[in-house]
Amino acid sequence: MSNKNTKELWEIFVTFFKIGAFTIGGGYAMLPLIEKEVVDHRHWVNEEEIVDIFAIVQSVPGVIAINTSMFVGYKIAKIKGAISAALGVILPSFLIILAIYYVMSGINENEFVQKAFEGIRAGVTALILLTAIKLSKKTIKSYVSAILAAIAFILMVFFKTNAIVIVLGGGIAGYIMYMLRKVKKI
Repeated sequence: MSNKNTKELWEIFVTFFKIGAFTIGGGYAMLPLIEKEVVDHRHWVNEEEIVDIFAIVQSVPGVIAINTSMFVGYKIAKIKGAISAALGVILPSFLIILAIYYVMSGINENEFVQKAFEGIRAGVTALILLTAIKLSKKTIKSYVSAILAAIAFILMVFFKTNAIVIVLGGGIAGYIMYMLRKVKKI
């Protein structure tokens, strides 16, 4: 492997290691940081591509942060890039969980620790809300997509519809809308 390839794989690993190490809250909380790093700083993908990546990785099984890292890593350096990115995003959590287990085994009932986690949960909720707002601004571009998003939200919140059904239904609805537009142009 050339020095350039090794440097590129190391850059992918370090980038996703930082994302994994400094994002509390996991998957959805990581999305704004992933977007900022891979779109704004590294220019590995553009804004339209990252929205597509987020849509794809949310519709397949697995952890969204790992799926996203692998998708971006693969785009940059194929299989080795996907592996570097996945290891980068996974390793910090693994190491932190080991350390927390070691430390927390004696202090998990501490009132200060419990209050700190209340604050952390509030911050993570804000990060997830920010992600939802950013994604909606980039993906809801018409009345039809706004209506579909509202229907999906209602189905999930009030009728507890499975996310797989929502994703498949959205895909089918998008395809039907495409075909209707195509027929109108003929």
